[in-house]
Amino acid sequence: MRCCLAWGHTLSFKGIYGQPRRLVTETVRHLCQAIEANKPTHPIKIVLMNTTGNRNQDLVEPISFAQHLVIGLLRLLLPPHVDNEQAADFLRTNIGQNHPSIEWAAVRPDSLIDSDDVSDYELHPSPTRSAIFDAGQTSRINVGCFMAELMTDDLVWQRWKGRMPVIYNASAGNNI
Repeated sequence: MRCCLAWGHTLSFKGIYGQPRRLVTETVRHLCQAIEANKPTHPIKIVLMNTTGNRNQDLVEPISFAQHLVIGLLRLLLPPHVDNEQAADFLRTNIGQNHPSIEWAAVRPDSLIDSDDVSDYELHPSPTRSAIFDAGQTSRINVGCFMAELMTDDLVWQRWKGRMPVIYNASAGNNI
């Protein structure tokens, strides 16, 4: 069984500042509780769409002091950012790497753009550029393609499960 969570706050005043404040975190928590209550015979895969603005605390992902300040302001001013951080952190800390019923990945795209066609994309364990001051681009269709690959390709899943891969569109502007 598979579950892909790519739902979140709407981009309106009510969607950003209204209730529920922890929409994604609570959805992930309730989903995990439901999975555990059903005691599946095989692990259920969860793929969460997250953001490069969320650091993976399991890895050393250094950021500049300026980016640290901006992220701190985002936490204060944009409740959905905190929600994204807490949802991924719930999977990372509460579910962890060896849960008998749940396996997970949190996909972190950079600045989302629209595109009609899937293009080449790059995957990294951590951001290769500043999410605030040097953001790369990721098309929504590439994110969807990668999330589908995670769900259907066992080799891709084995590489990224329990991790927070970063996805960028492949281009000269996104390479280190």
